Amino acid sequence: MAGETEVETPASAQPDVAEEKKEIAEAENKTEEKKDEEKKEEEKPEKAAKKPKEKKPKKATAPPPPAVHKKDFATDVVYLYQFSRTPTVPSISPFCLKVETWLKLNGIKYENIQHQNKLRSKRGLLPFVEFNGEEIADSEFIINSLGEKLGKDMDVDLSQDQRGVQHAMMTMVDNHLHWCFVSWQTRDVTNTIKGYKLNLQEMMNSKVPNNVLSFVIKHTYFRKSLKKLKAAGFDGYTEDEIEAMGKKDLDVLSDLLGEKQFFFGDEPRMLDLRTFVYLSLVLNVDKEVECPLREYMEEKTKNLVGMYNRLKDQAWADHWDEATGEKLELNPHIPKPDPPKEEEKAEEKKDEKAEEKKEEEKKEEKEKADENKEKDNKEEDKKE
Repeated sequence: MAGETEVETPASAQPDVAEEKKEIAEAENKTEEKKDEEKKEEEKPEKAAKKPKEKKPKKATAPPPPAVHKKDFATDVVYLYQFSRTPTVPSISPFCLKVETWLKLNGIKYENIQHQNKLRSKRGLLPFVEFNGEEIADSEFIINSLGEKLGKDMDVDLSQDQRGVQHAMMTMVDNHLHWCFVSWQTRDVTNTIKGYKLNLQEMMNSKVPNNVLSFVIKHTYFRKSLKKLKAAGFDGYTEDEIEAMGKKDLDVLSDLLGEKQFFFGDEPRMLDLRTFVYLSLVLNVDKEVECPLREYMEEKTKNLVGMYNRLKDQAWADHWDEATGEKLELNPHIPKPDPPKEEEKAEEKKDEKAEEKKEEEKKEEKEKADENKEKDNKEEDKKE
């Protein structure tokens, strides 16, 4: 209408109220979140105060002891286990003699262990060695293994042709000549016992009479050797036929050696070592015992006897005599401490006398002191 004034009406207040409620709710949520954060921060130092249980470190278990007989072994020292010494040869076992002679020829530090023939390798064999906590058995494996570990090779300078000849000759020595000699050894038990002057009680560490031990050996060791002899292809041959085979082997070796110092020159090789072992067992049979192969060598193959003596002197020198005969030294190569000199002995006696005199003087002083004490005690009793 005319003259009427238009009044501006305010907008509805409902949306403003909703906005306010929303802001209030958000503020409340924020305060709640702050409280939660404060609680968490309060809980943190409490958790930090509670230290987690520390796991106790497990005690380091000690390493297991080495599986060897010589527990206190020295580094790079070979400990050799073999049969006992005999009066005519350091060992009647060709395999034991081969290993010890190889050690000597190569200048390897070793020690024989006295075990009274009671010990054997894990494979039930002698010889065996222990080296840096490891056991090695069988003579061939011993030489090959130690040769690799210690850098020892007796055949390093041989040509391919020489190696071929050596292989063929070593096969003949090990698989033919060896059994020809075993045939003589096992033919009669007295060949071995008398030939090497064996004291069976000492060898076997037994108090059983020698004649009983001889019977036991005949029906154990020698029977086994006879079975091996047959298995090696010597079954059905006569004693004379086997001896003739052995003599032919000696002739072949003699022809190969000729006038040389050793089979391949001036230095011994593995063929020299293996041949030396069997020559030792033949040549050192006591002269009172008949041995056809020994007699044949001394008459027909004297150059082999010369080679045997040269290698023995080079490897063993004086040790051979100390390891045989009456001494039967197990380790003649290891220096023994010098016996005290007479002057040192006299000084030791003087020191002992001086100590005895001091002790006597102390006793006398003590006795005097005790007497004086008793006198003082008696005087005090009188006064009382």
